[in-house]
Amino acid sequence: MMEFEKEYESWISGQLEAEQNPRRRERLEQGLGHGSIEFLRSVWFPVFKNFDHLYAEWEVRDLNGGYRYIDLAYRPGGEKGAIEIQGYGPHARDLDVRRFKDLCWRHSLLALEDWTLLHIAYPSIKEELGRCRQLVLAFAGKFSASSFDSSLSWLEAETLRFARGTPAPFTAGHLAEHLRISSQHTRRILRTLVEDRRLVVASGEKRYRTYRLPEWT
Repeated sequence: MMEFEKEYESWISGQLEAEQNPRRRERLEQGLGHGSIEFLRSVWFPVFKNFDHLYAEWEVRDLNGGYRYIDLAYRPGGEKGAIEIQGYGPHARDLDVRRFKDLCWRHSLLALEDWTLLHIAYPSIKEELGRCRQLVLAFAGKFSASSFDSSLSWLEAETLRFARGTPAPFTAGHLAEHLRISSQHTRRILRTLVEDRRLVVASGEKRYRTYRLPEWT
């Protein structure tokens, strides 16, 4: 994982260098939590190969004038995506009433500020890695409707957006329903995207094939 270590150090160093807020800078200097690092190492980086638009320990104000920090904020184009790594100990097994209420307030306040929340349980990173990777692809897909090659037709671009936002392989029928076009036209689009290696066949043959993004493998 030397590639991860190199990119991770560069990413953290860049955020420290750019940060002028002493509160967030102090948190970054203390280092990310074990859960956040394992999520980045095992889930995020293998899928995206970069940390673009991702910010650690992102500071937000709450309604009482205090400060709270999002484990990882995903902000392409100023969008608001919040990734929270839920450790088994502090967030479940040892959670007392006060901390449970505070956690609920935290999530509610983020939702009121229009953050899209993604909660990842730390045990899932170890036990359900494939599902976690599918989940972050779907999560990132919510913010990337217009971030495709300009050479694609709008139907091709929308097909890739649909694939990014779908956390499982999909059929031509599902896509046709989403695009509201004929099955024949849908299959032509899928065939083109597979030939261009933008999509791959996940399973099945001919009329019963399912499709997915190549990054999922």
